[in-house]
Amino acid sequence: MWFNKNPEEVVSELQVDALNGLSTEEVGRRIEKYGYNKLATKKKKTILQIFLSQLNDAMIFILIGAAIISGLAGEISDSIIILLVILINAVVGVVQESKAEKALEALKKLSTPRAIVKRDGELKEIASEEVVPGDIVIIDAGRYIPADLRLIESANLKIEESALTGESVPSDKESNITLESSDTPLGDQKNMAFMSTLATYGRGVGIAVGTGMNTEIGKIAKMLDESETELTPLQKRLAELGKVLGFGALIICALMFVVSLFQGRDLFEMFLTSISLAVAAIPEGLPAIVAIVLAMGVQRMIKENAIVRKLPAVETLGSVNIICSDKTGTLTQNKMTVTKLYANNSLNTIDKLDIKDKTHQLLIENLILCNDATYSEASKTGDPTEIALLEAGFKINLFKDALQNEHARVNEVPFDSDRKLMTTVNKYNEEYYVFTKGAIDNLLKICSKAFINGEILTLDDEVKDNIMKASNSMSDDALRVLGAAYKTIASPHVEIDSLENDLIFIGLVGMIDPPRLEVKDSIATCKKSGIKTIMITGDHKNTAFAIAKELGIAESNEQAISGAELDKFTQEELNGQISNFRVFARVSPEHKVKIVKAFKSKGNIVSMTGDGVNDAPSLKIADIGVAMGITGTDVAKGASDMILTDDNFSTIVSAIEEGRNIYNNIKKSIMFLLSCNLGEIIALFFAILLSWTTPLRPIHILWVNLITDTLPALSLGVDPGDKNVMDNEPRDPKESLFGKGAGVSLVLNGILIGVLTLIAFKIGEYTYGVGTNHAQTMAFVVLSVSQLFHSLNMRHPEKSIFQLGLFSNKYLILSIIAGIFLQNIVITVPALASVFKVYPLTFNDWLFVGALSIMPLVLNEIAKVFIRARKNK
Repeated sequence: MWFNKNPEEVVSELQVDALNGLSTEEVGRRIEKYGYNKLATKKKKTILQIFLSQLNDAMIFILIGAAIISGLAGEISDSIIILLVILINAVVGVVQESKAEKALEALKKLSTPRAIVKRDGELKEIASEEVVPGDIVIIDAGRYIPADLRLIESANLKIEESALTGESVPSDKESNITLESSDTPLGDQKNMAFMSTLATYGRGVGIAVGTGMNTEIGKIAKMLDESETELTPLQKRLAELGKVLGFGALIICALMFVVSLFQGRDLFEMFLTSISLAVAAIPEGLPAIVAIVLAMGVQRMIKENAIVRKLPAVETLGSVNIICSDKTGTLTQNKMTVTKLYANNSLNTIDKLDIKDKTHQLLIENLILCNDATYSEASKTGDPTEIALLEAGFKINLFKDALQNEHARVNEVPFDSDRKLMTTVNKYNEEYYVFTKGAIDNLLKICSKAFINGEILTLDDEVKDNIMKASNSMSDDALRVLGAAYKTIASPHVEIDSLENDLIFIGLVGMIDPPRLEVKDSIATCKKSGIKTIMITGDHKNTAFAIAKELGIAESNEQAISGAELDKFTQEELNGQISNFRVFARVSPEHKVKIVKAFKSKGNIVSMTGDGVNDAPSLKIADIGVAMGITGTDVAKGASDMILTDDNFSTIVSAIEEGRNIYNNIKKSIMFLLSCNLGEIIALFFAILLSWTTPLRPIHILWVNLITDTLPALSLGVDPGDKNVMDNEPRDPKESLFGKGAGVSLVLNGILIGVLTLIAFKIGEYTYGVGTNHAQTMAFVVLSVSQLFHSLNMRHPEKSIFQLGLFSNKYLILSIIAGIFLQNIVITVPALASVFKVYPLTFNDWLFVGALSIMPLVLNEIAKVFIRARKNK
């Protein structure tokens, strides 16, 4: 019972150095001994299970039945080909599902919560799975607890434990108590923190005493992957479309069979033909192709520093027309540097900092001690603003560790985004200094005096005016301004609320976080593609507008609004005015929800960035919630749809571009498959309706379906992105797959392929006689090869293949070559030719079927010339 032991006993029992943490070698040994820190999950499907699941389909059962009937009827070759098609389709399905599974598994690993631990004397951020018993874990607000911990330090620490205890109110934690009773319930173990619970306030340090299945949450076998695979809206629409198309195809096939009865055709042959056509016409492969294209697209995004946590987000990205972005670190470089200071009624550059001056000394000590970051030449951890303050002290040889050892922190009020303040209490000899730093407007409200030239003076209007003039001057130069104040108290054991009042103002510092160089171009790209960029920041209005103007986000001061002004609007009033604003300054996380709701009320698709605990509501309510991978809390990441591993605005724009291209590629694959299926139906249906000889055998249909449904469709799914995709307006999320002429193109191309197949067949009959294998062979080749060439048309609805680059999609070219090669093998190899009942074609036959097969490409290229001409008018 770790809660019955004091910290010293825990340190001794786990054999850990409390000062330096575990060594790298010791961590390796403990991973071997205890395993990785993760809960047991459901067993993965084996390859055999995946293979069998591919066969668990009504159409496959029909095909197997057809193969058995064929075999019993003596058509052994037909039976073998049908079984071969089933086998190849199943193998392709296994490869697709395995690839998608691996991609999603990699995604899950990337989005695993992180933990800060002390190892080898340094603080390191690691994946929570790597935490081992004995690790010293740092806890701060917004971070999930990575393992069961015995707390050894705590400061106003509160942990939300509803995932474990069901208690909705966060529990207060206290490290320096030892519980006597061994029957203390989990909810009352105040000196413990448990895996998968959430720190909501304060900070702490704990020693990992249980990991993986040896944690309290592990004991009740809470699974991390309980949810079923989530289908995207597109996949759901395709499933519905598949049912409609399948139903329609079965009606057509039944109709063909009935017509054949009246025409006195060979019933067994027509039975197989109808089944084959139904299998070919029903696009059962579409959901698998969509899954693999999405998974591969997500993998590409990871390489571009965007982790998509939820697949539906990939589709939504293409429709985003509003990007609400934090300023610091996202639009800017996140390399804060203190450049100016204001003290003793004087505004100077930071190089004028004089440590011998009492006010300057007090100012810099405040900023270093009232600080949770760490800074050394080897490593930096914490908020960039706080790191900049430590760096300013470092330059004049004032180091946090030394100051902290001399003036120990004995109490604190952590930073809060509503108060915009942080307070610590530090011991100075027999006195205690209360140090507060934060936003100047909030700070001045709780100050009654000012420390100027070594004297404590009343904070009158004149002093306040001077402070605000200095603050505004720095803000106008796009500097972020922080104020510092203090007071002395006799005892640190006072009510926390009483610490932040009646303070003595010391001074200000101004720091700059320059805009990222590439962001200006990304914002210009957004503007060109119909996407508005909105800046949201906690900075002053002047500072925010100066940066926004430089980046091209805003043009006039009227487009900026502060949080205080925002509070005067009701939600309905803001909804009406929202289109006028581009910059939101001095806002709290609660304002973000109001902003998102206002933009969404106008029918916009909104992306919102965030990193803090309180950002979770706005991230959830946005169409695309984007969390910061570097500075973001686990809560923000958990609420988000996408995580930026580099915290860069340009990555959002790249992700939108990738999302648009992924959706377009999926659409290409779908339109290609449906137009090919339609061509097959038209060729057979009209031949039977007109009482012609059947132009295609069941084996031919299955073979064509195998070649054209697999390689070209997948190759279109990985088509290189359209370089001009960001020249277009965002896609309407309600837009049909068949909108903007796609449906018309599908039908026309389906008719064209079907008609060309029938022309080849009739010319073959005219040349070689009715009912010959020769005519069927010509129809077989035209149906197959015309579809392969048609895949080139699908790459762009307007651009010629020569504009795109004929060989820019190597996979598609290879799949066309492979398809033609396989088609040739089937016809020229005697053993296969007898199985497929095809006839070797003459040189003139090849010229003729080749000319017919290339017609879809030629006619579409001509049509695109007129489409481009009309568009350019």
